[in-house]
Amino acid sequence: MAVSGCARVFSSFECRSDPDFSAAPRFEKLGQGRFTARLNAAAAGGTAAFHGLSSLILRFPPNFQRQLSTKARRNCSNIGVAQIVAASWSNNSPAHGVPASSAAASSAVDAASATAPLSVAPVELAADDDVVVVAGSVDTSYSSFLKTDGSMAIHAAERLGRGILTDAITTPVVNTSAYFFKKTADLIDFKEKRQVSFEYGRYGNPTTVVLEEKISALEGAESTVIMASGMCASTVLLMALVPAGGHIVTTTDCYRKTRIFIETMLPKMGITATVIDPADVGALETALDQHNVSLFFTESPTNPFLRCVDIKLVSELCHRKGALVCIDGTFATAMNQKALAFGADLVIHSATKYIAGHNDVLAGCISGSEKLVTQIRTLHHVLGGTLNPNAAYLIIRGMKTLHLRVQQQNSTALRMAEILEAHPKVKHVYYPGLPSHPEHELAKRQMTGFGGVVSFEIDGDLITTIKFVDSLKIPYIAPSFGGCESIVDQPAIMSYWDLPQSERAKYGIHDNLVRFSFGVEDFEDLKADVLQALEAI
Repeated sequence: MAVSGCARVFSSFECRSDPDFSAAPRFEKLGQGRFTARLNAAAAGGTAAFHGLSSLILRFPPNFQRQLSTKARRNCSNIGVAQIVAASWSNNSPAHGVPASSAAASSAVDAASATAPLSVAPVELAADDDVVVVAGSVDTSYSSFLKTDGSMAIHAAERLGRGILTDAITTPVVNTSAYFFKKTADLIDFKEKRQVSFEYGRYGNPTTVVLEEKISALEGAESTVIMASGMCASTVLLMALVPAGGHIVTTTDCYRKTRIFIETMLPKMGITATVIDPADVGALETALDQHNVSLFFTESPTNPFLRCVDIKLVSELCHRKGALVCIDGTFATAMNQKALAFGADLVIHSATKYIAGHNDVLAGCISGSEKLVTQIRTLHHVLGGTLNPNAAYLIIRGMKTLHLRVQQQNSTALRMAEILEAHPKVKHVYYPGLPSHPEHELAKRQMTGFGGVVSFEIDGDLITTIKFVDSLKIPYIAPSFGGCESIVDQPAIMSYWDLPQSERAKYGIHDNLVRFSFGVEDFEDLKADVLQALEAI
């Protein structure tokens, strides 16, 4: 059975640039993996006209779907699957039936199997029928039985919910740069929003949509936009939401490249900033009173000192003055902290870190209300920091174990922080799970776990700290965190080496500071490695 011959039975794969499945049919389970769709047909002259992507269920001979899917995956790297299972019918399709080209369609099916002609199935399906559900929508009601973050990370936007429906458990990778329309009328319907579709790869991709909806489910957000990196997400968000001549408030402790963008690039657009201590609520109130603040943008916990911001309080203060609140929750993840639930308008992540979790992909994401995310998405489509669908697949795969990884990393980091704090060769430990941390009580209120990164200062100078880092056997010396493998770095060298020591000290980056991201290795192995490295200095 040739895929090319069968594919002519179906219309082209039609998705859209900014998914909106609110008017889509609902899929209900009939048992044994079979589903039915409530058909949304408009009665016109006694016939049913199907607009855009319909909710038809097509009956095929036994095993037809599986054979098609297998060949499509083998020959077309899954794009064939997407084209086959996502079909649409034009407005002039006959009622209950096959399009005007039914003769050619029947010939194609008969060539594949003479056992049955193509026909539209009734709502009730026999248990032994193979079916293809024409996908033009995502039914999110399935999420009602997913009660925990762990289950949500695995199944959200996929099990019974993704727009691409195949017999594959894993979400297919749709490798295409553009999407075609069968005829100009379909293109006009799309442009005038009568038909949902993707148009161009920079505006969206079916694989990427699954990732966005999975993250939205975890964050409790209406919408999520995924981009090519965490910095891409940060810069696009700031440019999209802060007007020329606007003012933002941010915090002293933050990722250095974010600070550089705020201090050097935003002023070129007439945007000014007030920088405050993460816990200085009074300074925030003063800034809100003295400036027309558009946005409070901060990390919580922060990088690298893991300071925490009272999300509920700052959200209340900012909203009274009409300012938005965006929390960078990369160090926490949605598993440890729900920033939107505490009142934040947006939450942003470097998905490169914990969300992907395997040190093999770059990505960033922003979650929040449909209104705000649409504003950001519009600029994103112009600037073009698009995530490759293969990278989206890797992140979807990584998220299946997100809850397991984070649980292990939370546990290891807390136990190691306690050991480090009691060690005579460690001068100070920064970790929100420790009672000594300045925002420990706040962290307990708004976090369910304290993350896998511990920062600490060795009781020594630059050279002593280098000796400690080089004596470690397990972690890699690298500029990242949140992956399965442990990573260690000396911020004075890794991130601030271009600045003189006096300038580094202004940001609290002393030569003896170490940032340790604990992976998912066995705790006892990590403990032994850290202790032997401390003994070496």
